[in-house]
Amino acid sequence: KIRTLAENGHREIVLVGINLAFYGSEYGLTLADAVEACCSIKGVERVRLSSLEPEKITDDELVRFSQCSQFCPHFHLSLQSGCDKTLKAMNRRYDSSEYYDLVCRIRKIFPECSLTTDVMTGFPGETDEDFRQSYEFVRKTAFSQIHVFPYSRRSGTPADRFPDQIPDSVKHQRAAKMSELGRELHRNFLKSHIGRTVPVLFEKETSPEFHQGHAPDYTYVKIPAAPDDKSFRKSVLNVRITDCDSDCCYGVIADR
Repeated sequence: KIRTLAENGHREIVLVGINLAFYGSEYGLTLADAVEACCSIKGVERVRLSSLEPEKITDDELVRFSQCSQFCPHFHLSLQSGCDKTLKAMNRRYDSSEYYDLVCRIRKIFPECSLTTDVMTGFPGETDEDFRQSYEFVRKTAFSQIHVFPYSRRSGTPADRFPDQIPDSVKHQRAAKMSELGRELHRNFLKSHIGRTVPVLFEKETSPEFHQGHAPDYTYVKIPAAPDDKSFRKSVLNVRITDCDSDCCYGVIADR
């Protein structure tokens, strides 16, 4: 299937799965085997991973990822909470120290990678102190971007029967505060690109003013479009980043 996609002009492959990090474990394979197989296919210029469960990624896999030139250094590691008490209540299979250790190991091998995550606020029993711990963990980890959402009760789930359900107003207040931190971290991440030159895979043209696409670390990049420009869609061009706003980076083609 991937070979067919590549033959039809698709230059980036995204590997997805409910438990992607567990790929091939029943056959003695690992996710690194899947990445290497994709990278071996002619025409595949990028291989990206979707959301990963943090407890399964090994150093050996990280090293093998780094040896694939097409591998995109963007890791979306599910967190949910930076408070160990809340993680235990959620029945997560890791604690904050194990998670942070993985982050450090990833950054050692991929110093300029993007680390994104999901954070829930207002899980049943989450106290002000629990939220503070989660907030400070997110700040310490300095994610590139975070998706924040308040806990929502689902009938029939264990958490629906937990005592100490959090009022909606508190859940949303905490989500707003965490989201503001996320915007701050994202701005810092975008600013770190200024002065760098990155390869950008340009995508569908949606504006006459800009060509837009993504860098390997999934940074959204725009460059000015000239009136006589043809579409840059599916092109990979080196872009020198000159500026950013709260959502994306701006630059110019470095080869011109």
